[in-house]
Amino acid sequence: MKELDDFRTATRIWLEANCPKSMCQPVKDPFDVYWGGRNAVFHTEDQKVWFEKMLEKRWVVPYWDKKYGGGGLTPEENNILTQEMTRLGCRKPLYSFGISMLGPALLKFATEEQKLHYLPQIVEGKIWWCQGYSEPNAGSDLASLQTKAIDKGDHFEITGSKVWTSYADKADWIFCLVRTDFEASKHTGISFVLIDMATEGVSTRPIKLISGKSPFCETFFDGVKVPKENLIGTLNEGWNIAKFLLTHERQMIGGIGETDVRKEVHQVAIENLPINAQGSIADGVLRGQISDFEMDEEIFDLTIQRITDEAKTGNNSGALSSFFKFYGTELNIARQELLMALRGTEALIWEENKKSDGDLARKFCRSKGNSIEGGTSEIQLNIISKLILGLPTK
Repeated sequence: MKELDDFRTATRIWLEANCPKSMCQPVKDPFDVYWGGRNAVFHTEDQKVWFEKMLEKRWVVPYWDKKYGGGGLTPEENNILTQEMTRLGCRKPLYSFGISMLGPALLKFATEEQKLHYLPQIVEGKIWWCQGYSEPNAGSDLASLQTKAIDKGDHFEITGSKVWTSYADKADWIFCLVRTDFEASKHTGISFVLIDMATEGVSTRPIKLISGKSPFCETFFDGVKVPKENLIGTLNEGWNIAKFLLTHERQMIGGIGETDVRKEVHQVAIENLPINAQGSIADGVLRGQISDFEMDEEIFDLTIQRITDEAKTGNNSGALSSFFKFYGTELNIARQELLMALRGTEALIWEENKKSDGDLARKFCRSKGNSIEGGTSEIQLNIISKLILGLPTK
């Protein structure tokens, strides 16, 4: 189709002319990317330039409607943009849970007034969002949450706590599940509210992980007053929003929609292992493991692309998000284990020195957490067996 071919050509030319070279490098640290927020900090001038150019082009969230700050691209055009950004290795101009998780939920469940208020701010990077789902006694069994919201007339008074709240200590707002009906069954007495983290009574405490770095926090609500207009959807029916949003979270954890370039495992092997006379990696066992991994990774990427294309035509991915999350998690763990094997004892270095920045060992430890966050791998396998494979429950 000539129109799409012309769009691809124009997109490629624009990206090559406007994406700074440093914004096409692999992301090594969470703050190699721009997160936005009230107290937003650009860590490099190129980061600022890239965000502002993409914002002006309306490609920060290119597939949202223009009235919400998006680019209004068709699914086909958005697919082309993603492909061209991937080809160059362009980083996303803005990393935001508002884009990957909250935004889709607002588009489906919020009032038009709420959409017009929150979505443009998400696109412009004005709010750093975090997610308030899990609690100390409500992780995989999320519907057992006990954070309560008492009706006080014109507002809710919220008391309770959340755990594993990513970047809560840096976030401006939190989208949160709270219990609003204590007599109803556990799935029907839940509501979905938005809370300003600057509100009196909100506090956070970081959780340190074995990797030495952690985005996770505990978040506490002590009689926090939340206006009723911050309720999204229908009172006591927040579980429907929770399930919808979890689909997008699991797709995100599974790696869907990523454009950032990263070094292939075989490239790392060639740089660090002996090569035989045929130009291949001399260690046949490792060579086979790398081939198997990269074939699995390519198949997974193609499957993601197919399902994403189908979703843009109206087919709901639904339970397939559990497959994405589970398999994406297993691939990342396998990747980190292979990279550790390729680098030998050097990979075990924890602190930065002349030979290593210690990042490999930390990433290896961190990858294990992928099997827990967003719903444990065991929960995902249960969903896959029941809703995708149709296996009996007894």
